[in-house]
Amino acid sequence: MGRKYQGVWALLLGPYLFTLCIPLDCTEEQGSPSRCPSISQEKLLDRVIQHAELIYRVSEESCSLFEELFVPFPFRLQRNQVGYTCITKALPIPSSKSEIQQISDKWLLHSVLMLVQSWIEPLVYLQTTLDQYDNAPGMLVNKTKWVSEKLISLEQGVVVLIKKMLDDGTLSTANSDQGQFQYDVPPEMLESVMRDYTLLSCFKKDAHKMETFLKLLKCRQTDKYNCA
Repeated sequence: MGRKYQGVWALLLGPYLFTLCIPLDCTEEQGSPSRCPSISQEKLLDRVIQHAELIYRVSEESCSLFEELFVPFPFRLQRNQVGYTCITKALPIPSSKSEIQQISDKWLLHSVLMLVQSWIEPLVYLQTTLDQYDNAPGMLVNKTKWVSEKLISLEQGVVVLIKKMLDDGTLSTANSDQGQFQYDVPPEMLESVMRDYTLLSCFKKDAHKMETFLKLLKCRQTDKYNCA
């Protein structure tokens, strides 16, 4: 089983890994993000979108693999029931198509930033819980760690993009809602599986939102009146 999925991951990720090894952020000598004068705003946005696309794709594969290995079939629909809500549900993120179309470029970027920052700690936590599964393939743990690292890179890229596009020199990268994720005492095994399954499912959903918002922003930069 492990070798089978390792082969799938290699085929899936191979074409992208070299592209995304380039860091998104630009750092001045003092250690603060600069406005990346050496890269155009268009190319920076393209790199950010590439990161978001791959993060979503890997999250989708991770969720499917976790479901196949650990979630009994009768429980696969229960992640949407009461008690298994997404940790970002309370964030002021637009959800309907009409809401998304009406918000400004600035709010699109800040929505992406809120989502990214809200998932950094939960993904680190998920790595530790996956280590406790007896039969968890090493590549599932490794890919979760990989996505976590890419999420931090995406955060840096979005912050720099905001500075370049909006000249928002006072933007803070701290998210006051990160503390909403609770590190409880490990529950019974099935409950633990369902909690982790919910995390993976919700992250996949939010990763898709990040990608969608960034692509909408790209569309607005090139074809403002024909973006759906």
